[in-house]
This record gives sequence, C-alpha cells and structure tokens, in this order.
Amino acid sequence: MLYTKIPTQRPHTPLLDSIDYPAQLRQLPSDQLATLADELRHYLLYAAGQSGGHFGANLGVVELTVALHYCFNTPHDRLIWDVGHQAYAHKALTGRREALTSIRAQDGLAAFPAREESEYDTFGVGHSSTAISAALGMALASRYQNQQRECIAVVGDGAMTAGMAFEAMNDAVAHQADVLVVLNDNDMSISCSTGGFAKHLAAIWKSGQSVSLDAQGQVAILPHPEWTYTSRLHDAATDAADNLFKALGFEYFGPFDGHNIEELTQVLNAVKQRKGPRLIHVYTKKGKGFEPAEADPIGYHAISKISPNVSKSVPVKSAKKYSDVFGDWLCDEANLDQRLLAITPAMCEGSGMVEFAKHFPQRFFDVAIAEQHAVTLAAGMACEGAKPVVAIYSTFLQRGYDQLIHDVALQNLDVTFAIDRAGLVGEDGPTHAGAYDYAYMRTVPNMVILAPKDEDECRQMLHTAYHYPGPAAVRYPRGVGVGAEIMSEMAILPLGQAEIVAEYGTAPYAVSILAFGSRVYPCMAVAEQLAEQLNIAVRVVNMRYVKPIDHRIIQQCALDSELLVTVEEHAVMAGAGSAVNESLVAQSLSVPSLNIGLPDQFLAQATPAQMLASVGLDEVGIFHQIKQRYLSLTEQSASTQNSAKVFASQ
Repeated sequence: MLYTKIPTQRPHTPLLDSIDYPAQLRQLPSDQLATLADELRHYLLYAAGQSGGHFGANLGVVELTVALHYCFNTPHDRLIWDVGHQAYAHKALTGRREALTSIRAQDGLAAFPAREESEYDTFGVGHSSTAISAALGMALASRYQNQQRECIAVVGDGAMTAGMAFEAMNDAVAHQADVLVVLNDNDMSISCSTGGFAKHLAAIWKSGQSVSLDAQGQVAILPHPEWTYTSRLHDAATDAADNLFKALGFEYFGPFDGHNIEELTQVLNAVKQRKGPRLIHVYTKKGKGFEPAEADPIGYHAISKISPNVSKSVPVKSAKKYSDVFGDWLCDEANLDQRLLAITPAMCEGSGMVEFAKHFPQRFFDVAIAEQHAVTLAAGMACEGAKPVVAIYSTFLQRGYDQLIHDVALQNLDVTFAIDRAGLVGEDGPTHAGAYDYAYMRTVPNMVILAPKDEDECRQMLHTAYHYPGPAAVRYPRGVGVGAEIMSEMAILPLGQAEIVAEYGTAPYAVSILAFGSRVYPCMAVAEQLAEQLNIAVRVVNMRYVKPIDHRIIQQCALDSELLVTVEEHAVMAGAGSAVNESLVAQSLSVPSLNIGLPDQFLAQATPAQMLASVGLDEVGIFHQIKQRYLSLTEQSASTQNSAKVFASQ
C-alpha cells in the first residue's frame, strides 16, 4: 500500500500486534508476511511521527527485516545492522514495538541498536561500515567455540564505500568464514552514493541478470524482473560481467527485489544452506510505501516529531544554523581565493555544502563514507599548493585520527578542518556526540584549534583558520546559534588571544570564568547572577583558542582572582580545562580552580537541553557548581582565619 500522510493516531495493526518476538513471527504462514509488512510500515509511519528520527531507510527495509527474522533463528543467529538508520522495524519485531514512539527521547529507546537494550541487538552501532567486521568476529569466535550459527551483516551501499568494509570482506575470505552479507542497495547513504563502487552496482543492475539458485540448489543465472523504480543517478561501469564481490572470493547472489517478500524468503532459505562468505544483493527504495519520501529520499532521511497541538502563533527564533554559517563562508571564501577546494565524507547536506557544490562543482569533492581518505586526500591537495577545507563531524573525524596526525600535522600541511556537531548532539546519543575533539587534537603538534561563541565568531574563525599556514580546526556545535548578527566582512583573529566579554565589578575578582565555545553565553548569564546574589566581582573570558592557549590571560586571572573556573561542552578529562591547568603549572601559578565539562561517561540520548541539564552544563548547573565551590572556599578561608586567631591567642 502507498501512504501519503503520516498518521497521528495509532493505526489498526492486528497481525503486527500478535508478534512480540521473532519466534512468533516464524510461526506465521508465509502468505501472511506481506500483510505483516504492510502493517509494520504503517506503524513505523505513526511511530516516526510521534518520535521523529530516521525515516526513509527504515521504510525501505520493512520486507527485508521481516524476511530475515522469518528465515533465521534470531537471536541465536546473529543479525548485525550496519549504522542502525534502518533498524526501527527490527526493534518493533523484537519486543519493543510499543516503546518505539520513545526512540531518541530521554529514557526511551536508543537511536541505534544497543547491546544493553536487547539481546537481539547483537552489536552496538552508529558509525558506518562496522557490521561485516563484527559479523566476522562473531563467526570466528563461534567456530572456535564449536557453536553453529549464522552471522548476518546488513550493510547499505553507502557503507560499502568505506575501506573498513572491504578489509573485513578480504579477511572473511582468508578465513573462509561462514558470514552472510546482505547488501541493501538503495543508491543512497544520506546523500546519493558516489564513486566507482556506485557505478559498479549500477552496472550489475543494468545487466538485467540475477545470480540465484535453482530448485536443486545450484547457482543459476536468471533474468531479473523489471524494477518498478529507477533511482540510479550514475552512468554504469562498462563491463557488468566483472563482479567485484566474486573477485574478492564471496559467493554472490542477486540482485533481487528487496520489496518482494516471497522472493526474499526463498533466497534467504536457500543461501543459508551454503557455507563460507556469501553476499546477497537486494535493491530497495528509500522511503518505500510513503509517497513524499519516495519522491524526496534526501529530505526524508530523517524527520522531526509531529506536534499538531503547538500554536502557530509561537514565535520562531531567527538564529542561523552553524552548518549554514559554514556554507555561506565557504562560498564567500571560495570567491576570494581560487585555491580553495572543499571535501566532505558523504555529508554534503548535513555540513551545509549544497550551495558550494552547485556553484563550484569542479572544486567540490564528496569522497563517500571514507573519513580516512578524506583527510589524506586533503593532505595531498595541500602538497600541490591548493588550500583544502575538510567539512566533517567531530564524531567522524575520530575515524581519521591517524591521518590527521601522520599525513597532515606531521608534515605541517595547510589544511582547514570545519568540525560540525561538536559537543552534545541530543537524540542521536553517544555514538554521535562530539565530546573528545579538544583532547584528541590539542595533543597533536602544529594543530591550531578554535571554538566560536556565536555565529559571527564562527565565520571569523573559519576565515582565520583558512589563512593560518598550517593545520587548523574550527569546532562548532549542531543546530542554531544564539542569533548574533553575522558580519559580511571577515577579519583574521590574533593567534592564541582570548577576550574578556563580561566584567561585574573590578579586580580583584572573586571568580574568573574561562569559557570555551558554546558555553560562553551561558557563562555570561551565570556571571551576572553570581555578582547579584553573592555581591561579588566576576569576570568572563571568551577563550576562543583551545590551542594555542592564551597563557597571558590565564596568568592575569590566576593573579587577581580567588577562584578560576573553566567551562566547556567537551569531556572534562584532557579537555580545554586541562589545557588551562597545564598552563598554570607551567607558569608556577597556584589558584583554587574548578573544571566544568562532560563527565567521564557516555551519555544516553535526550534533547540537547536535557543532556546539558543532566550534567550541569546549562545555566542552572553552571551557576550551582560555581556558587558551591566559591562558598566552600570562603568557609575554608574563614575557618583558617579563626584557627589562626585561636592559635595566636594561646
């Protein structure tokens, strides 16, 4: 059935409601599976409208999910979903159907498969291209333990553009492991798939043949049915007969229609009788069954929660997204400098690069889901006098850390990193939190790291980093800024120089707050409250640079303050506050201090505001931590003075 609207009332799904776990699903006659899939798709539409979240990929794998749980003995057979954007149907069939409306919410279901949530979530995922390695590890461990089970990795065509996927496939063949890879090919990751691999899949599709099994279980080449959609955006490779998977050593079966549940169950039941590395290639349509998503798979990759009761008269904040600030700057800088080249690892839309790609197609490079390659590609460009800008999420730059050190920083190459999604990202949870970039970058020689307090400072810092003759990174948060006016002109900020942004009273200060990035404005509000409630002098410094740190202003604050506080939306361990502590030690300065940041733990999904509040990084939390520490110091000081008086009187 083709749906055109997201239901706001729970749909009637009697067959689905009878299936709480896959064991019950496996009791159904096969002729009821199509009905179950239709009810599941309808329910997913409703649940996504209630919770928001990933959308198109989940609708596209409904039939595949039903078929996998129908044909395999999960959870004994291990089913690993790569990334997890496509695992909502899986969650609904594995005891979490009615909880699905809580997905991505505080205390609700995780955005991705999580081992602690269900025994059916055999591997925690969130970053792309890990499923084949995990499945291989499970298969080899099971072989060693004499356990007979299937290990199935469901991988998207976008995920297959990452080197890690091919490393795992190569190793699976070396061990002749009993691993089954299901390639869910919908021509998309978040954006359209690009590159030679996408062309190869297009060639297989255009060949008009399927590799299947005949009634005797023998491999047969059959004509595949006419596909009911054509999403291919590439020219096919020239020779479809050269099958990459077969060349690697996998048995290849496909391509098959991923929405034909009868065919899927037949194929899965036949292929599971065989051993060794096997790959089943299925075509699906992202957003299948929901007309708007089929027409706009990029726009419907994820959706926001439907809130029908919110008054339309509520004013909407007119602040700009940081990704749009970056996109505007990128175009402006490119107009000024012909040397600028821009790179993204499959995050064109998310990073705000659509306009740049449109206006500067010869200078735009989407390398697919290949973060390591993106970083070293930039290094190679810089060697030839170009000025590459790598737009990448904080959590994804972690995957290119060796390349950042070895290929860029060690050679002191002129590469600019625009690091989006820094800090807490909310509903996507711990897999996507940008909580560690200060720590993993500031220890690397030659790196310069900047953190803007607002939209205009982000623009100026991007300009500054771009004109710095070496590796430099600007680290900014997800979502909208504070509504600051963005100046069209651009100026280079003095290297390693902070600025005082608020002073209540005059020196000596009771408290000096050294704030980084997104926490500057909350700290300014906190400073005013502290000054009023405690009748003390308070100063706020926008540190701007994490590296090089401003030693001069740290010294100034240490010498004229009773308490030195650092605040950052980053892991407090080894973060910007630690950099301040190191500066104090290097300068032989001693002052009571307090480091406020993210605790040494992974934080579960919630809204960004809820997450900040839960760790004391919102205004209320920052205020109470500083107030408590300051009052504790004054009590200690008073106690020491009283003790001294008693001692003197004796």
